[in-house]
Amino acid sequence: MRACIKYFEVIAMSLGAVLGWYLGSPDGFLYALVAFVVADYVTGLLRAGVERKLSSTIGFRGIARKIMIFILVGVAHLIDTFVVPDANDVIRTAVIFFYIANEGLSIIENSAALGLPIPTKLTTSLKQLHREEINEQDKEGI
Repeated sequence: MRACIKYFEVIAMSLGAVLGWYLGSPDGFLYALVAFVVADYVTGLLRAGVERKLSSTIGFRGIARKIMIFILVGVAHLIDTFVVPDANDVIRTAVIFFYIANEGLSIIENSAALGLPIPTKLTTSLKQLHREEINEQDKEGI
């Protein structure tokens, strides 16, 4: 039993090290992105359940999209680290902000579809963040 626990610990530490290297240091931006991704998935499940549209195919597609978000964050971090080392994680941060805004808007859509009133200030803030990230990408030619 102890060998099994030790084996699990080694795998968990190795996975953590690889993710830390790939995604960059776990900062508030990354934690926020994780929270928004999880919240969006949960609100999407709730919405699909209420609308009686639960589907394992759609659910799997949703998980695949969430994984792709973190793959793109990792790619942005690698660009910041190895291609443009003086960037100070600017590209990674921009990608994270883009997806935080995107996931936030999706959470609002799911909540509204469930009949929850949405604070205007929240919607406005997320739309503004989303627009700013798109404008920044246009300026940088990303």
